[in-house]
Amino acid sequence: MRPSAYTIGVSEFTTWPWTFEHDVERYPQHGIDSIEITEFKLDPHRYAEQLALIPAARLGVSSVQALIHALYPTKLQPEPTAPADRLRHIRNSIERIAPHVPPGTPFVVITGAPPAGAVREVLATAAKEFGELARFAEAHGVRVALEPLNPTLMNVDSSVWSLGDALRIVDQVDHPAFGVCVDTWNIWQSPNLLETVRGAGDRIFVVQVSDWGAPRGYYDRLVPGDGELPLVPLVDAIARSGFAGPYVVEIFSSESIPGSLWLTDLDALLERSFLGFDKIWHAAAALQPAAS
Repeated sequence: MRPSAYTIGVSEFTTWPWTFEHDVERYPQHGIDSIEITEFKLDPHRYAEQLALIPAARLGVSSVQALIHALYPTKLQPEPTAPADRLRHIRNSIERIAPHVPPGTPFVVITGAPPAGAVREVLATAAKEFGELARFAEAHGVRVALEPLNPTLMNVDSSVWSLGDALRIVDQVDHPAFGVCVDTWNIWQSPNLLETVRGAGDRIFVVQVSDWGAPRGYYDRLVPGDGELPLVPLVDAIARSGFAGPYVVEIFSSESIPGSLWLTDLDALLERSFLGFDKIWHAAAALQPAAS
């Protein structure tokens, strides 16, 4: 049984082959508290009907991944190319989904790949445009969380890979509706990681969890506890930052990879992920006797 000391969520990316309806049906049966909505699973003509299934299943919403959520093109979403057009899509997603999710729900964004390697241009544009997006999100009752990606995705999906760099953009934007998404697989190689996480405080809007083994492709993650990440001290640092939201399991496992987790029993994958994280959380809690 899940302990009451933390809440657990699952991103719909983890169960990529399932439909939205199947996700909502199955997650509560595994003791999952909340769902990260992935817009690509929604029917554009049935948003309200589908999203109403979430509270009916007594699930919370940890975050939203809009269909297009990058300022510049990415490997999976190369079009449109202009930041203005991409931001229009993000705003449209916020308008469609925000009325159906709890107030303050974060929409995750990334920078996208720097055109011709122009990282400085992307950082300057991000500070300006994400500030406008944060104000737009706030007006719709939600928030925006910038996610730095792993160095393996630099120049493919992102212009920012370290948590410190993402937090600098957050500080430049300086808006209460703009924070960061801390994904363990993405940020574990950031300089001064534990100190940076502990110091992030209420700027952490979303926490995503998976484990690392040298990737065999762009989308190759492991169940928490099955890889090489120092997840116990990292979860301890997240807790010490003051973060009290759900820990969201987000696993990518491309069907082209031998032994793809997406091609296995997804119910078993959810159980393994929960049990793996539960051990990690309890080991991290043992480092903070007062908090546990």
